[in-house]
Amino acid sequence: MIKTDILIIGAGPTGLFTVFEAGLLKLKCHLIDALPQPGGQCSEIYPKKPIYDIPGFPEILAGDLTNNLLEQGKQFEPGFTLGERAETIEKLDDGSFIVTTNKGTKHHAPVVAIAGGLGSFEPRKPLIENISYYEDKGVEYFIKDPEVYRNKKVVISGGGDSALDWSIFLADVAEEVTLVHRRNEFRGALDSVEKVQELKLLGKINLVTPAEVTALHGNSKLEGVTIIKDGEKILHEADHFIPLFGLSPKLGPIGDWGLGIEKNAIKVDTLDYQTNIPGIFAIGDVNTYEGKLKLILCGFHEATLMCQSAYKIINPGKKYVLKYTTVSGVDGFDGTRKEAPKAVVQAIN
Repeated sequence: MIKTDILIIGAGPTGLFTVFEAGLLKLKCHLIDALPQPGGQCSEIYPKKPIYDIPGFPEILAGDLTNNLLEQGKQFEPGFTLGERAETIEKLDDGSFIVTTNKGTKHHAPVVAIAGGLGSFEPRKPLIENISYYEDKGVEYFIKDPEVYRNKKVVISGGGDSALDWSIFLADVAEEVTLVHRRNEFRGALDSVEKVQELKLLGKINLVTPAEVTALHGNSKLEGVTIIKDGEKILHEADHFIPLFGLSPKLGPIGDWGLGIEKNAIKVDTLDYQTNIPGIFAIGDVNTYEGKLKLILCGFHEATLMCQSAYKIINPGKKYVLKYTTVSGVDGFDGTRKEAPKAVVQAIN
């Protein structure tokens, strides 16, 4: 039986940042994740994708963000159960919980924080008859290492941020990038759309709209695709076809825990992101409430407020006085201490 103060289900960015915020309150964390390594989608799906909306970082790769969060939290010595899925939960008479994984590992904690991102997910695949044959032979649904596409001919389908961002990124990597979208309008950020248009004018991206990839060709590997535009079939040479149509999220076993569910997300109280079951919180993309934005930085905010309520549950009747880390420094569980910079302390004094 693994015992901890806060059991975090999901080791993506929000779950990892929870370790730091809980550590400031002297609360121990243990994380469960079905993936074999921490980082969630940032590690598994797009570790080399740049992220632009993390405060203090004009640009940071998703994999580097994961590494930084792990480094930030390691002083608080979190535990990890990786490669296992949280399967069942049992509420004990004292209000605490036992969560058991699909491999039988049991975890005991007074507070459970579900930070599972989109939950279990699988890519939305286009309805192309032989697409499964070419998977891992030129068809990919995620980009893990952009160097795979160095000096290759790449066709990307999709109209969202991922399709736009990767088209822009690979324009400086691949021999040729072709972006195909079934509409002239894109769902992604306006600045990304403008950047794609600029790269099109520079001859660095082939933009084909409104159009659709309808067939794949090649013997032992992908050699080309059929694109239909204005009723005309175009045979286009390609080494790789990357359909980026998003993910189909599934809560998995968590959906059977008696939580309030709305559109495959967990309903929470915005006071502290607690669910309808006292002691169980949901933070990050897995939750829903009026005005919800599925952004990493919003997950960080939710984790911070959640930890304050978790402290009250774990330490009933004990008052915590918020102290800024610039003044108080940070005490790690390993006995190390990071002091606040002297200049900051003097200025405040």
